[in-house]
Amino acid sequence: MKKLFVIYMALMMVMGFTACGSPNQPFESEIASKDNDHIAGTEGNTTMKMNVTIGDKSFTATLEDNVATRELIEMMKEAPISIDMNDYSGFEKVGPLGRSLTTDNHQTKTSAGDIVLYSGNQIVMFYGSNSWSYTRIGKIDDLSGWEDALGNGNITAEFSLVE
Repeated sequence: MKKLFVIYMALMMVMGFTACGSPNQPFESEIASKDNDHIAGTEGNTTMKMNVTIGDKSFTATLEDNVATRELIEMMKEAPISIDMNDYSGFEKVGPLGRSLTTDNHQTKTSAGDIVLYSGNQIVMFYGSNSWSYTRIGKIDDLSGWEDALGNGNITAEFSLVE
């Protein structure tokens, strides 16, 4: 009798768990997957580019498709963004964006030409490499002259959308 009771209780638990979902309502993981599809650009989004101007040198960067980058694009639609950037440790330039963007930080190994968001409100441009938790913004398409343009010391970089 005790064995029959245990089987009955196990069956009731299984039925209870399966009754929690509704066939007409997607599971949370399905919803998250649909949201990620939108973020990943599988709905026909085109690749976005931005100009990065340092002094008289101009570079084009291919932008990532994520929330932070879309917020940055909205800022650049209003006007180009000018950021005073300081050299840090001989491999990157860092400067305050002036507002916080939505982060999606991942442990990342960066390389020359990477542009990332740090702490939600700092833009970092690499001419060397580093490993840290960042939100990727974009990557310089052609690194010819990149390290020279960043030079030694502080710079001012202007970010604008490619027309």
